[in-house]
Amino acid sequence: MSDDLDDLKAAMQAATPRPDAARKAEDIALARKNLAALQETQAAARQTSERPRPGLIRGVMDMIMRMNTRGALTATTALVALGLVAVVPDWQNAPRLDGPQPVVLESDGAREERSDDRARDAFVEEVAPEIVAEPVPVERLESEIAQEALSAPAPQSSATLKREQAPADGIMLGGQVQGFDAEQIERRSLVVPLPPQNDDIYIQPEANTEAFPDADPNPLKVTAEEPVSTFSIDVDTASYAVVRSSLMAGQLPPKESVRIEELVNYFPYDYAAPEGDVPFQPTVTVTGTPWNADTQLVHIAIQGENKSLTERPPLNLVFLIDTSGSMNSAAKLPLLKQSLALMLPELTAQDSVAIVTYAGSAGQVLEPTPATERAQILAALDRLDAGGSTAGQAGLQQAYAVAESMAADGEVTRVLLATDGDFNVGLSDPEALKDFIAEKRESGTYLSVLGFGRGNLDDATMQALAQNGNGQAAYIDTLSEAQKVLVDQLSGALYPIANDVKIQVEFNPAAVAEYRLIGYETRVLQREDFNNDKVDAGDIGAGHQVTALYEITPVGSPARLTDPLRYGEAELAGDVSELGFLKLRYKAPGESESNLIERPIVPGSSASADMQFAAAIAGFGQLLRGEAYLGDWAYEDAIALANAARGEDAFGYRAEAVQLMRLAQSLQR
Repeated sequence: MSDDLDDLKAAMQAATPRPDAARKAEDIALARKNLAALQETQAAARQTSERPRPGLIRGVMDMIMRMNTRGALTATTALVALGLVAVVPDWQNAPRLDGPQPVVLESDGAREERSDDRARDAFVEEVAPEIVAEPVPVERLESEIAQEALSAPAPQSSATLKREQAPADGIMLGGQVQGFDAEQIERRSLVVPLPPQNDDIYIQPEANTEAFPDADPNPLKVTAEEPVSTFSIDVDTASYAVVRSSLMAGQLPPKESVRIEELVNYFPYDYAAPEGDVPFQPTVTVTGTPWNADTQLVHIAIQGENKSLTERPPLNLVFLIDTSGSMNSAAKLPLLKQSLALMLPELTAQDSVAIVTYAGSAGQVLEPTPATERAQILAALDRLDAGGSTAGQAGLQQAYAVAESMAADGEVTRVLLATDGDFNVGLSDPEALKDFIAEKRESGTYLSVLGFGRGNLDDATMQALAQNGNGQAAYIDTLSEAQKVLVDQLSGALYPIANDVKIQVEFNPAAVAEYRLIGYETRVLQREDFNNDKVDAGDIGAGHQVTALYEITPVGSPARLTDPLRYGEAELAGDVSELGFLKLRYKAPGESESNLIERPIVPGSSASADMQFAAAIAGFGQLLRGEAYLGDWAYEDAIALANAARGEDAFGYRAEAVQLMRLAQSLQR
């Protein structure tokens, strides 16, 4: 009597059509064509929820399910004609009970129970050899199409595919051999990789090459030894946006990216407007320190005069746009285009716009055009794409050449550089860029910088460009930030009212034992630089505000951190009605000689809500930097102070700052 498995084998052999050589050649040619097309795609592999399933029988079933329609119909018709139903278990995945489990085989009404092991042996000995081979080498198991795919060159992408080496026998699934013993099936292995694990498929992440100015916090100074402090003002706000970007991404910002003066100056304050012919009005207030009851804060506030749209001189604006490959990100070039589009309605018919781009090489994509020709300007922006390396030097040279051709007496000419700061061709050293820009600013063409994107943000280069180009630096991480910088504060960003603004404070050693300047580490000047009009300093635009904070330790305070010198510091006595003396120098635009403003610093002032909020932000910045002067003062204290001093918050900037403090507090934990 013939065994049921013999009948199944004979039926399958009879139902299987003979190979057609011509059809086989056509199929292989089509497969090669499809493979070549697929190799050209740039789309990365997408993981799915499916995974390879272990077991030879599951593999055979998957093979049948992938048959073409004619083959599937032939095989299933033969099975129906036989009227055979075979239940074959998946021995590898089925739950194991105590002892071998019976398996039921039925055919033509006959019923036979076999143990688990016996059923598997029967399948291996009688059915599997006909399906797998007689035995055969791996070339018969892997089709010619599969061999062609494995020998084809890998697609040029960031993914690296690694095919595992085959063992002597068995089926390898992700590094583990599955299947039967070599004595049962004499064949070489078919390698089936698992979904991406470890280095099977490895996508190289973009390297983080961000660079920030390397500056240590200002040290504590002993007044008797060094009573004078000098620095250049700063109205940049880039650091605040970088800090926000990091915290919103769930990370504490790099400490070197936190410039406290830029955090404090990010917010609008209600400062006294200037009177008379001076472009700004300094106000000095002395209040208590939130984080130390035994020290005081000297709060220096400067409010620049504002100018209406009709009072502003004509503006010649050159957009210098980075279109290199590093700008190929939604937060970079696309956001850049949207940001510049927001600014255009703020310009008038007397203003002109040109566009220069740089990548592998520099090029002018828009001739000087009236700002009212918005459709033409927007069309030129829309055509920009990212690609190539970053020829920053060539772009700057061409942008300045275009700006000089647009300049005229009585007009403001400015280059607005929009980039991620990744200068990797030409001048890439901040010092070399500083010298180049310093030469160009003497012609009257200013430079401002807008930063976009994270990962390779070269903040150090952006700062060097803006500080030496008589301009400002801002970081645009959202369209709302673009609205703030390029719409709400456009006058301050583009129209200067004072150049080379310097601050010098002389503290009275009879009243102040110690002091430290909070922030402005990258703006510190030598004492002799204050009176030297050839030394460059910061600029103030129309309507700009500047805030600077000193923490001072009164003489006799228990908060003093340094001991008096036994021999070098005699007992000091004198007038203590003044804590110090403020001097401020600035140049009117186009002038070469500076003007001087002086004010005494006297005690006994009261703190306004604006001053308290500025102190809360200064404390927040010091917490992010991990500075050692705050004692037990923590994020919850900064949050409480900022909430109490929020006042009128028309655009929600202060509420956002409180939320960032809360995020930093959680991330710090």
